[in-house]
Order: sequence, then C-alpha cells, then structure tokens
Amino acid sequence: MTHCSQETTKNPPMTDWILFVQLFVGLLLIPGEDASCPIELIPPHVVVKYGDPVSVNCSTSASKFQGLGWEASQGDTGIQTERHVMWTVESLIQWDIHPLCFFNDMKDGQCSTRLELVIYTFPETISINSSNEKMRENEEYNFTCSILNIAPVQNLTIRWYKGDKVIHTTTFTNDTKQPTNQTSFFSFTPMREDDQTTIRCEAHMDLGPEGPQFNASSSELNIEVNFGPDIECHTIEIQEGESLDGKCDVKGNPTLYVEWLKDGRPINLMDPLGRNDTGTYEVKAKGLTLVEKKIQVNVLYGPEWICPNIYTIPENTPHNLTCSQGFPEPVEIWYKDEKEVKLPDILTRRDAGQYWVIVSNNLTTFNNTVDIVVHYPPSDIMELEDSEVKVGEVLRLKCSSGGNPCPKYSWIYYKTHNVNERTEDGVSGLIINNATGFNTGSYTCHAWNERGNVSKTVRVTVKGAKQECPIEIQPDIMVLQYQSTRQSVDCKFQTNRSDLMEMFWEIRPETPTIKIENGSFNIRWSPDTYKDWDPSPVCHGKFLGIGQCNKTLHYILYKSPENVSIGVVNSTSTEEGDAMELQCNITNVAPAKHLRVRWMWQRGNETIEPGSVGVSNESECTLPEDRAPVIVNCTMKFTLNRTHDGIQVRCEAELDLGPKGPQPPPTMTSNSFNLTVYYKPRINTTKLPESVPVIRGYKEELVCEADGNPPPVIKWNYTSATAFLGSNGTLIVNEEGIYSCIAVNSLNCDERVVEVILKEDYLPLIAGFVALTVVAISVIFVSIYSIYYKNTKMRRYSLKNPKLSSHNGNVAHNGWDIQLPVTKLS
Repeated sequence: MTHCSQETTKNPPMTDWILFVQLFVGLLLIPGEDASCPIELIPPHVVVKYGDPVSVNCSTSASKFQGLGWEASQGDTGIQTERHVMWTVESLIQWDIHPLCFFNDMKDGQCSTRLELVIYTFPETISINSSNEKMRENEEYNFTCSILNIAPVQNLTIRWYKGDKVIHTTTFTNDTKQPTNQTSFFSFTPMREDDQTTIRCEAHMDLGPEGPQFNASSSELNIEVNFGPDIECHTIEIQEGESLDGKCDVKGNPTLYVEWLKDGRPINLMDPLGRNDTGTYEVKAKGLTLVEKKIQVNVLYGPEWICPNIYTIPENTPHNLTCSQGFPEPVEIWYKDEKEVKLPDILTRRDAGQYWVIVSNNLTTFNNTVDIVVHYPPSDIMELEDSEVKVGEVLRLKCSSGGNPCPKYSWIYYKTHNVNERTEDGVSGLIINNATGFNTGSYTCHAWNERGNVSKTVRVTVKGAKQECPIEIQPDIMVLQYQSTRQSVDCKFQTNRSDLMEMFWEIRPETPTIKIENGSFNIRWSPDTYKDWDPSPVCHGKFLGIGQCNKTLHYILYKSPENVSIGVVNSTSTEEGDAMELQCNITNVAPAKHLRVRWMWQRGNETIEPGSVGVSNESECTLPEDRAPVIVNCTMKFTLNRTHDGIQVRCEAELDLGPKGPQPPPTMTSNSFNLTVYYKPRINTTKLPESVPVIRGYKEELVCEADGNPPPVIKWNYTSATAFLGSNGTLIVNEEGIYSCIAVNSLNCDERVVEVILKEDYLPLIAGFVALTVVAISVIFVSIYSIYYKNTKMRRYSLKNPKLSSHNGNVAHNGWDIQLPVTKLS
C-alpha cells in the first residue's frame, strides 16, 4: 500500500470556523451517499487485518469546490481545500468504523462516498473434539469443531472430512463485525467400514477478490469402530469324518473369543465328526458383546439297514418301520407280491406278510427283506347268551373267540359241584348238571392272549330259585345320642369264604373304605358320636356269580334341641283383626326331618283347643334334609280376635325316632308367649235390650256392660229429669223415654239406644182375684175334709200338762210336726 505525504496550509481562524459550519450544515443536509458525487477513492475496496495500517486516497476532479475531507472515528482529517486527501491509520483497531469522504460544492451543496472496508482476523489453528474416539457401530456420536476469535463470521465456512472426503459443511449468517468464537457440531453414526479412518474439520475464510483466502485445519482424530460379533452361518453340512474348522465365519471388533458347544459341552473344531454328531450346536462369540447362536450341523452319510428280519407289531398301532437311516434321509420303496405298495401308518392283520425293500440316497443304494407279523387281541366272544334252565335239568354254555396268538379261556361264576369246564378246538364249554338254585347268577367267560383280552357275562336263571344278598348287618337299626358312648355294628357274609370276592363298609366319600381283612368273617364299624351325622353306612359284598350286592344300615345320630323359644314374626300391631305370625325357634337339633312341632294354648290352668278360638294348629316348618344339627323355624299364622286376649302360647319340639329310638321321645317346650289383643268395645245387648217396659210407679235398672281392651268407659245420654246413675254404670229410670249407653276406649266406641215404655200395674187386681179364688177353694176343701175326717179318722185325746217336747212315736201327726204333748185315751 502506498502512502502519500500532503502539505497543509494554515487558514485564518475566521475562515476555519466558516468552513466548519458549512461542513456541519452540509452533513445535516446530505441524506446519504451520492453516486454522482465527483469523488474517487483509491482503492475503493479495502480488506485489512485488525491492527494493521491502512491508507486510502480521496480525490476530486471538480475545478471549483469549497472543501474535501474524511470523516471517521479513527483518522478523521476534517475539511481541506486540497484535491487529494489521504485517510491514513497506523493501526486500525476499531471494528465498527465507517470512513466517509465528503465533498463541498460551491453551488450544489455537499456529497459523500463511503469506503467499503472489511476488517478481519483469522486464527492460526482450530480444534476438534469428539464425545468418544472408541465407537460402536450404528450408534450416534457428536464431534465439535471450535474456531476462536474470528471476524467477519459471515465469510467463514467449516468443512468436515472423513479421510479426504467432505462429509459435512457448515456456513454462518451472523453479520456482526467484531470477532466471535464459533463452533460447528457434526453428528456421526459409524459403520464397521469406518474403523481406522480419520475425522477432521477445516475453516475457510473467503474475503473476496480484494482480500486474502485463509484455510486452517484441525488435527485428525483416528476412529476405532467396535462391532459384532457377527456369526455368519446358519446351517452347516459336512461329510462324515470332516471337522468344523473354517466352516463358519465369525467377525467383530475388538478381537473375539469364540467357543462352540454341543449339549452344553465345549468341542474342538479340529475333531472329525461322525453321524451321531448331527444336531444343534451353540456358538458363543464374546467381543464388544456376547452373542449366542444356534447352528444346525448335518453330518452326511450313506443309508444303512436298521430293521429286524421279522417285525412283530400289535394291530391298529403306529409302526416304526423306517428300515434305514442316513443323511440325507434315504428313500424307501416297498414291494409285496412283486407289486409296489405304500405301507400304511397303522398296521392291521391284512398287512401281515413278506416285503422287499429298496433303500437309497444320493450316496448309495441297497435292498433287503422283512417279514411283518401282526398280533391282534381276541375278537368278541360268540355263542354265549343269557339262558334259563329248570331245576334238575342240564345246561351247556359255549365261549369262542379268534385272535393271534390263539386265545386262552377262563370262567368266573359261583362254583358248585355240579358244574364242569371243557375246552376243545378253540372253544370253551361249561356244563351245568342237575341245575339248582345255587346255579342262578352271572357267568363270565374270559378270552385272552398277549395282545389283549375280552370277556362276556351272561345271566343264568334257574326257575324257582330265589337269590338274596348273603350279607347280614347286626344290629340292622342303630339310633345313637350325640356324644354318647361308642357302639359297633358288624357286617357278616353268609356264604363260603372262597365265594367272597370283596366286602367292605362304605361310610361316605371323604372317609376311607373299611375292607375285610384276610381270615376275617365280618367287618366292624364304630361310628363317632361326636361327628358322624350322615355317614350313610352301606355294607357292600361282591360274590362270584352273584356280583355286587349291598345292605344299608338304618343309622340315626340324634341331638336334642339346645333351646326352644317362641316369638313374633313381622307383627307390629296386636289389634283385633290383625294378622299374627308366631315362630317357634328350635336350636341345634338333629336330624331335623324327625322333628315334630306342636302348639299348646292355655288360659291360666285351662287348656284351650285352638279350634275353639278360631285357630288352626298347623305349623309351617322347613325341615332340612341335612342330618347334622341345624336351626329349625316353624311358624303359625292366624288372625287376632278378642278371645285370644290373655292366652299363653307355647311350642313343643319332639324328636320322633321310631320304635328303636328313645322312649318317650326327647321333647323340649318353649316359654309361654302371652297374647294381648286390643279390641274395640262391644255392649252386652243381652242385658240391655232395645225396649224395656217400666210399670208406672216402679223403678227399673238399666244395666250397660261392655267388653273391650283397653277396658271401656260407660257413658249415658238421656233427657229424663228423674233418671239417675246407679253403681257400676247402671241407670235407674221410672219414666218412659230414649236412653243411650255409649262404651268408649282408645280404639273405638259402641252405642246402644234403649226405649223405655211405661205400662199400667194390673198386678194388684189379679192378685186379689187370685187370692179370693184360693180362699173359696180352701173353704170348700176344709169342709169336705172335716166331714171325712170326723167319720173315719177321729180319735180321743187329752191335753194334760202341755209342754213342748219332741215327737212321741205313738202319736200320728199326719205329716205335720207339732210341739204339743198328747196322750191317747182310747
């Protein structure tokens, strides 16, 4: 850069002041740079490093002007009258400087031109950093490129290199002039091919054609990529005698440790393999991680014959007639009677015979013969049917069956001396001579061979014979009280010991069966009176020819009720006409189905029949079938009426266990339940009729009695002035009129209206007439009797010393007692 010296002349003070004002006014009036301004900047564009010197010449070609100068925050020249003004700075240290050359014209005012100035700084080195130099395949890693103290940043470009190949570029748009620190980030996902490559970043500064070009590179980062292990095989096929060495590639970084295992045991890859080594192998490769993989190894060898010359198989079962082995699997072609056949998977008797077999695979071919023998069990028994025979006659039973090998026979029946067995030509016979009742029963023929067995049972009936189960239970009925002393019951058989196949007590499903022991003639069972409520004891017997039979023990374990109580159910009102439901609660009684419940009605010491008070004595009871202690509730429903008031009701629970149970049966009675019935008053109309006659001059008592609960209050309504109340609610009347009696309690009231009718008293006249009539009749009677007595009955008596005394036996009194002493004269 060229620097020019300029001579400066000193202006008078007034002239400098005038120029300064002109320059200030001109700057205020100039809105911006003027492209037609007659100013030339040499050079017009300047690129300078921060701190370096800079010089730019500003000149004008105008012949007349007032002044020329530079305006800048560093190196300002002020206005000068020279045609050439140099802007010179020894060390440019202001980043935001904007140098301006201005020109003052004599006529047009002022114009200016701004210098295009670029101040830069560029680092000598840049740095690169990575989150991890040892990387894993397919994982993302971050790289950082740092550039310190660089300007201007918009001219900066960062390039990332993998080896010599650009893989990423970063540009910047920041328009700041001052130096900044910049960072470029790059995310990188390595593959195994990137192992041992390098990563670096470069900073490029493009300052245009006027400026220099700067490049700076970071150091190279060596990348190590860890991957795998990768086991690159799935199935391996080798010839018998070869080894596994080199048959499967395993790759990975870092260096791998590879181990082969079969059935969990390590193997040597150099060892030759045989046909028995075919199978699944496990490969473990340990490097960056541990990888395990199952590898199928097939050892190839030629076909070999493995079938026996004679093959025996049960009928209708799958065969295993793969008569060769080899790898690849050999192909078998079967021939029978010179015809190619396909051997079925399930063999039957029709498939028996000799076969010719050709076996081959891609290694070799050979042939062989095999005889197939099919064994099958005996067929269903024929000719044996249910039969009847008369007593004393002969009966023949036949049993036959086909099978391979030929079947053998045996019979099961109730053996007696008159039965014979005989087997000829594959048929077994049974002959019953002189049949008796002992021959009645079942006869079973068994046919068997080594492949199976069949049997058939028929029934032989001897007419006139009766067969019973030869079991006896002693005692046959057992009734025990809860928690009483244990007792035992025996089950005996009534036949020969050899005829008995089995005998046992079946108590209940959850209790072990009690079986007869060898040499015993009976089995005994002792119930537990603390818990055996429903054992359902059954004695079973199984006898030859008779089969299964059993007898059941009639067993009861009873428990008297713990408590019997009586109460009301769903009844809140006890007024007459309301429904009443009484419940009898019997607690812990067993067995409930033997329970009998009775209701007893009493008033004081008087027993009342329920029907007399309109009640049915029937109970509604739910008696569970459960034999264990239960709670039983029995109810009785009836409608309350006034006759029930004051009655005591009790319920009685009785266990009726039959004639073998306790006598008398266990009973328990509840406490008394007192019935209180509230009812409205009812006047006794018998004592208080609707019409009452009163004789004139006499008084009549009107009695008003009423029944009710609570007891009613008696009130009289009348208008008579002479009537008055007597005792106990009676009314004394003596004149006619209407009298009303009202009985009232808290429930209701009852009213009785009485009409009193006044009547005349004819009784004195009637009484006088009757008296007169009686007197007349008496006079007539006395007269007649006197005449009669004088003529027939009269005697002579003397009254002497009359004294009152008792009767004398010699004196006749004619039925009348007198107390005067008399003496008979003649």
